[in-house]
Amino acid sequence: MVSPREAPIRLIPAVDFAVRALALTAFGAALVVLLTHAAVRRGALQPFAWWPRFVRNGTDRFLKPVERRLLGSGGNPQDAPLWLLGLVVVAGLLSISLVRWLTGTILYLSAMRSAGPGAWLRLAVSAGTSLLMAAIAVRVVGSWIGFGRYARWMRPAYLLTDWLIEPIRRRLPAFGMLDLSPIVAYFALWLLRGFLLSALG
Repeated sequence: MVSPREAPIRLIPAVDFAVRALALTAFGAALVVLLTHAAVRRGALQPFAWWPRFVRNGTDRFLKPVERRLLGSGGNPQDAPLWLLGLVVVAGLLSISLVRWLTGTILYLSAMRSAGPGAWLRLAVSAGTSLLMAAIAVRVVGSWIGFGRYARWMRPAYLLTDWLIEPIRRRLPAFGMLDLSPIVAYFALWLLRGFLLSALG
């Protein structure tokens, strides 16, 4: 008989496997879309044959927003399948990383049920700095793919990190188009976490 406390821990491998399988399936589907569109563009497949129509009907809801965004930014809408594949890869890796982080946190918290205040303080430092470092990574990746501070899903990353990145940006010498302030902030947090954890250890 599995106790109520052990049940979530027993589910962790199944959840991890399910997320990885879903990410791999999405990648395979996006790759099929890309290859089908490439075959149509090269003339290897007729655009109105059953397979291209089947692929297009099944993926229009995902491709149309990407095509609109490419068209609005001056890109080529025919590149939408390639962008879709890239987005699927990024989303899959982020999902797997998030699930691994959550499951690792659950296991860690389960192991710390009888820990003292010092261990909980170290956990708070580690979790807080990890959250800020993840927000910086989201901010950087978002800026690379064209999402800035006013995108709805990017606002939390900016709210969490502006207090650190903006002062660094004001003091850091300019490097042309390259903004190094998020990288400096990331490594500053990494060094701070190491110093605090060693001091608390």
